[in-house]
Amino acid sequence: MKLRKSMITAAGFGIIAALAGSASIAAMYKWVDENGRVAYGDTPPAGVNAERMSSGPPPADPAAVRDMANKDAEIRKRMQQRNDDDAKVQKDRVADNLRLTQCQQAVGRIKSLRQDPNVYRYNEKGDKVFLDTAARENSIAENNKLMRDLGCTPAIQP
Repeated sequence: MKLRKSMITAAGFGIIAALAGSASIAAMYKWVDENGRVAYGDTPPAGVNAERMSSGPPPADPAAVRDMANKDAEIRKRMQQRNDDDAKVQKDRVADNLRLTQCQQAVGRIKSLRQDPNVYRYNEKGDKVFLDTAARENSIAENNKLMRDLGCTPAIQP
């Protein structure tokens, strides 16, 4: 008996909710105003040929704006992260190319110091000063140290 009474009560509340929901959906009308613009509303003005719409406006979702803003923020965040990653990759690529160029130059200097008998530098007066054996070995050692610091493949030793 108690179960039957609660089922009847639940059915009654369901009917009341359905009637209240259908009453809240007001009829929508569409008409053309005196300026020639199309207007919509739940009650058309008097003397206007109004067309009744088949259904009311779609129910508004109060969370839709917040969801769209969250999605937009996520998209912007992903785009910024992608741009940051691309910038980092480009920066690393430039650094690697610079390191490779410096390594190649050091190898070329070492090769010149070992093979060319007439290696010279310019002094502060602008005169050529030929390197002696000690200066050559010192320059080779400096270039080898530079290559180690850059992480280059070591130059071929004599």
